Amino acid sequence: MTTTRVERLRKLLEENSLDALLIASPYNRRYISGFTGSAGFVLLTSGDNYFLTDFRYREQAAKQVQGFTIIEHGTSPIDDIRGILEKAGIASLGFEQEHVSYGEYLQWGKTLNGIALKPAAGLVEKLRMTKDDAELQVMQDAADLADRTFKHILGVLATGIRESDIALEMEVFMRSNGATSSSFDTIVASGERSALPHGVASDRIIGTNEFVKLDFGAYYNGYCSDLTRTVVIGKPSDKHNEIYNIVLEAQLHALANIRPGMTGMEADALCRDIITKYGYGDNFGHGTGHGLGMEIHEAPRLSRLSDTILTPGMTVTVEPGIYVPGFGGVRIEDDIVITESGIKILTSSPKELICLG
Repeated sequence: MTTTRVERLRKLLEENSLDALLIASPYNRRYISGFTGSAGFVLLTSGDNYFLTDFRYREQAAKQVQGFTIIEHGTSPIDDIRGILEKAGIASLGFEQEHVSYGEYLQWGKTLNGIALKPAAGLVEKLRMTKDDAELQVMQDAADLADRTFKHILGVLATGIRESDIALEMEVFMRSNGATSSSFDTIVASGERSALPHGVASDRIIGTNEFVKLDFGAYYNGYCSDLTRTVVIGKPSDKHNEIYNIVLEAQLHALANIRPGMTGMEADALCRDIITKYGYGDNFGHGTGHGLGMEIHEAPRLSRLSDTILTPGMTVTVEPGIYVPGFGGVRIEDDIVITESGIKILTSSPKELICLG
């Protein structure tokens, strides 16, 4: 698997006139090399693959990294990198401009001593946008765990419980069932706080006759899931039902019509136009979805600004919402993969309005 990824990346180096590329991003490093540790560099030249790490990880690298020359670097890894480049006669080095600080850039420039640094944007991320079968299986497992977590928490949710205690219960359940962690800080937002799109769990006590918005995911074997469901504790009012049904209509319409060849902007409009039609356009201020994979937010985006064309193998969320300050909000979210003819939905939790208590 990593061999194929290296070959695809090397082709991108040729297309971008790069003699060599240094990868420092933990996610990109793992994607290209298979290494799961917290320190190391991947260095690709036109004909060789190098993996550099320190003493702590030499045994782990020997087990995980295949198809690379593994080097235990000294105090300054950039010194070892310079030696490799000089020996190979390489005069320039591409670097991940999104993942290297200005301070590192200055220090590297001094140490490389005449080897030019060339910024390279999103090369590995471009490869990561399209998932292979092995990745999709892991993402399905992560989505299944999120679904199981939702089913579990429905038996716990009740009036009188703190949002933070619900979030903790969800975290414990996910980790007890194989997750490394949650994909992000779990959102449990009840009552008027459900109008906060990213209302991370607080000490608020869940009341009655109000929304509870749950946005969470399992970080499982290096990949994320992301699921949102909104329920009512008690009896829903007409306003609760109105908002919920509009969001549900928008989400179901998008799921029925997203297809390969569509831009992120066109996919976003599938939800946005319906919510706007009902007069709540100003209450839907975020994009319809985002790419999902090794990171919780990655390319592509489903938004009013995205001209990225959706192609088979891309995994994205579909998560329209309506947020009414002082009252509450609804978001309904699923994870999907773009297929040759449409989409496959990875998450399967029920979406009819669930009323508890």
